[in-house]
Amino acid sequence: ILDNYQKNIQIMTKNSEKLLTNLFNACNPYSPLPAGDPRYVDCREVRGDDNITVDLGLNIQRSQEITCQLYSGHFGAGKSTELRRLEQYLKEQGYFVVYFAADEQDINTEDTEYTDILLACTRHLLEAIKDTDSKPLRDWMEKRWNDLKDLALTELSFESLSLEAQIAQFSRLTANVRIEPSLRQKIREKVNPYTTTLIEALNQFIQDAKKRLPDKYSQMAIIADNLDKIVQFYKDGGERSNLDEIFLDRSEQLKALDCHIVYTVPISMVHSNRAADLSNNYNNAPQVLPMIMVNNPSGEVNQAGLAKMKQVIEKRVKQVEPSLSLELETQWFDNRETLEKLCLMSGGHVRNLLSMLQEAINRTPDLPITAKAVQRAITSLRNIYRRTVDKDNWSILAKVSITHRILNDKQHRDLLFNRCILEYRYYDEEEEMQNWYDVHPLIKGILEFKEAVAQLEP
Repeated sequence: ILDNYQKNIQIMTKNSEKLLTNLFNACNPYSPLPAGDPRYVDCREVRGDDNITVDLGLNIQRSQEITCQLYSGHFGAGKSTELRRLEQYLKEQGYFVVYFAADEQDINTEDTEYTDILLACTRHLLEAIKDTDSKPLRDWMEKRWNDLKDLALTELSFESLSLEAQIAQFSRLTANVRIEPSLRQKIREKVNPYTTTLIEALNQFIQDAKKRLPDKYSQMAIIADNLDKIVQFYKDGGERSNLDEIFLDRSEQLKALDCHIVYTVPISMVHSNRAADLSNNYNNAPQVLPMIMVNNPSGEVNQAGLAKMKQVIEKRVKQVEPSLSLELETQWFDNRETLEKLCLMSGGHVRNLLSMLQEAINRTPDLPITAKAVQRAITSLRNIYRRTVDKDNWSILAKVSITHRILNDKQHRDLLFNRCILEYRYYDEEEEMQNWYDVHPLIKGILEFKEAVAQLEP
């Protein structure tokens, strides 16, 4: 055993830079895991028994009618990874699934309206289903061509375009909606009056596609991811926001596609006074992916949650050097306390964990990763949270840290949206679901927060 340990030390010393570089890349915080990825960690037991294949998948599988469901959670909590699992599950149950991350090519999250989402769905269905009659959609585009051709940046007549070029005009429109502010509103103004006819054409396309699907597919589903990143704004100082317009005023149109569909929705809206309307309009309450519970409401460490966070790192370490059995707590890190501090300071937020780990790696010339490197990473991310909190919000955060409750107002919703407040869930002894909230652990180390807590203490 001693010989193996010394051998590992020699390998670790010789290949330290390569190991750290590989681990850095294995910990990309912005890359969702594909279904079946060996790095995936099942966290249901410390996420209030959350299971997307049950919570959303079975609704789709068992329903005799088309379903439309909403899914939410904090940025970086793992929603996209879970939605990829849902995609794989549905495929295994005989569904043809079209998944897309809307913010990558289709929408500008700082300025999004319903029309942008409808065009995105149209584009991705056209790209995913090649052997289906696209004539209904091409006919719709041709009727609008005089209005849209300038916005699609072409002077050609629609008839002169090849079949592929005619279809590609939907992609051209979504690209301009996303990256061309000068064209974005003009496209909406031209398309908005005709969204009903676009939905009708799209449904004709979907119905034809269902008939042509291979025998292994019995139904279709769309998963529109990253709509939860849409930033809320109010037009002309009104009381209704763009989120109200998208998810409530246009709910009938969002549900109108002739296939199962899952949309992500901002967590701030799920916790707003629109929550009941969302539940009524979609015949179901939005599903929310909570944080991994690394602490209990009473404040002590939740050992099961801490173990899951360690496992997130451990599985990435195994991908880096499968043949090398370096101990996570003593060879990758200088000691167990350093590793656990990193995990606990993430608050159970996977993206924060991986971001801090990457920063610690950058401050580590040779293995093991030291307590100093981890502390520098913690401090770096803490400074970002410090700048995120408005001066009037410190007292709100202090109260949340004591009561573990939130109020239904804009300030609390904004703090949820910015991940300053994190949502957790567990089942009590009577199997009643309990939701509770806490301030991000990084914020608890900020002087302004400590002062606000001290003012509340007797």
